[in-house]
Amino acid sequence: MSHHAPDPNKSVNLTIDGIPVTVPEGTTILEAARKVNVSIPVLCHHPDVKVRAVCRLCVVECDGGRKLKAACSNEVWEGLSVVTDNARLRGIRRMILELILAEHPQDCLACIRNQTCELQALAHQFGIYKPGFPVEARHFPRVVDTETLVRDMSKCVKCGRCVAVCQDVQNVRAINTSHRSVHYEITTPYDKPLIEGLCVYCGQCSAVCPVGAIYENDQTDQVWQAIDDPERHVVVQTAPAVRVALGDEFGLAPGAISTGKLVSALKRLGFDKVFDTDFSADVTIMEEGHEFLHRLSNGGKLPMITSCSPGWVNFMEVFYPDLLPHLSTCKSPQQMFGALAKTYYPNAYGVDPAKVTVVSIMPCTAKKFESKRPEMNSSGYRDVDVVLTTRELGRMIKIAGINFEALPESDYDSIMGQSSGAAAIFGTSGGVMEAALRTVYEAATGKELKSLDFEAVRGHEGIKRTEVAVGDATVKIIVVNGLRNARRVMNSVRRGECDAHFIEVMSCPGGCVGGGGQPYGTSKTKLSRMDGLYEIDRSLPIRQSHKNPEVAALYEKFLGAPLGEKSHKLLHTHYSTQGKNHWSVPHVTITGRGK
Repeated sequence: MSHHAPDPNKSVNLTIDGIPVTVPEGTTILEAARKVNVSIPVLCHHPDVKVRAVCRLCVVECDGGRKLKAACSNEVWEGLSVVTDNARLRGIRRMILELILAEHPQDCLACIRNQTCELQALAHQFGIYKPGFPVEARHFPRVVDTETLVRDMSKCVKCGRCVAVCQDVQNVRAINTSHRSVHYEITTPYDKPLIEGLCVYCGQCSAVCPVGAIYENDQTDQVWQAIDDPERHVVVQTAPAVRVALGDEFGLAPGAISTGKLVSALKRLGFDKVFDTDFSADVTIMEEGHEFLHRLSNGGKLPMITSCSPGWVNFMEVFYPDLLPHLSTCKSPQQMFGALAKTYYPNAYGVDPAKVTVVSIMPCTAKKFESKRPEMNSSGYRDVDVVLTTRELGRMIKIAGINFEALPESDYDSIMGQSSGAAAIFGTSGGVMEAALRTVYEAATGKELKSLDFEAVRGHEGIKRTEVAVGDATVKIIVVNGLRNARRVMNSVRRGECDAHFIEVMSCPGGCVGGGGQPYGTSKTKLSRMDGLYEIDRSLPIRQSHKNPEVAALYEKFLGAPLGEKSHKLLHTHYSTQGKNHWSVPHVTITGRGK
């Protein structure tokens, strides 16, 4: 087979199980098989991470030869004949699975990935219902790092997906491999807790792990206890990206908009008020937009960089502490909501703020960490008490026996439930920047925009650049998708080579639609979720943050003006050059075997 660089414009003809197929040069056998609906089993392979070909489940016969090839890592060639299924291949795959299971704990009922575990699904597919070899499962303590991520390496199948996403996609390198042969392990540098390393808690490792080796720290019990406590007044907020992802947990199409059913489910669960993080996303734009204009007009530190993504903020503190002055001082929408839910909301409704519990439903594992930051208490109380991921909310709804698909549509509660289309697109890469531009332009010029759609900042590209005329000024924009790309841009800022005025960074590929706490999926799933959020934006009568009536009422009745004294106290913060290793948050809990 030729080793020249593949030409995607050149076609290759082959057969897979006798089925003719034509694909571009450079296509892998696995990709070609999927084009003709032939399913080849995989475990280590994930379409969003670098191919490692370590599990060998996907081996196939090529051209009748005795030598087997991994379908995930080998490209097709002209005239190739592939066999994907026969007695020999089934036997090999079954043996591989039985060997993996022999080292794996046999406690599926106690595992958080029960019925969503890829290893369990493969065992079922191959009819493996009891161990084929003596079980010698390894037992490691379960480690909970800063209430955010759980590592149960007894369940690790050594597929390397977490290493690939951490190193190649995010370029953080908090997870690595050690030793060789039977001693090969997935671990952290020097086997230290994540809090003592470089981890930024983006959770992408948990999003690609096929089993229950890395996952979000389930805090649903805390929420049940708060709801069941008659002394607590429990309010909940839902992030933009949740409404286009939660349906995945219940078999809806990827990207399906389930806002009304989401609200109904939360009310059925017993929350006292169901509010929308989109409301505080609009507030964020009011504060961040005016902060940018202030910096632009008064010689402030430029480029100004968004601070909505907590994984990104953690990344800055760890790798670029010298550039922290470039970060917006705005809290994230989650934390702004928490501060207002314990000040503005209690004042309006006569509720004792000491009895208010704020729960967040977020697409993000780093939001759990953010809520525990010591500076997030400007209301006089902890701004946000508990953060659940989209996956955790899905579990609560199932536990409660709620038929999600059959739920009626419900509206969010006022006074923190109305939002604009600009807030909805916060959940996509480029959405924060587009939302900000819709308000910044009119705030600076006093003129209406001819079009609210800034197509140049949309999409899944790693780095997007554009220029926008704001009055007499030309504002240079950069939108960054994922932390690997953020490193490239930040290096240019550090070297003084970046001429941008305003930069958006989202830590997770695709933005919050691809957050570490979202239902398991791939880039294709994320694109469907993006489409869902843009559909919400197009459908709403209000598409600019400053035109949200509830936001206007907030400033008129409570905050005063953007960047005012009260808003500065409640809605802005600072970030420490010391880095996360010095934060006074719970660090590590080590337990025995658990779920």
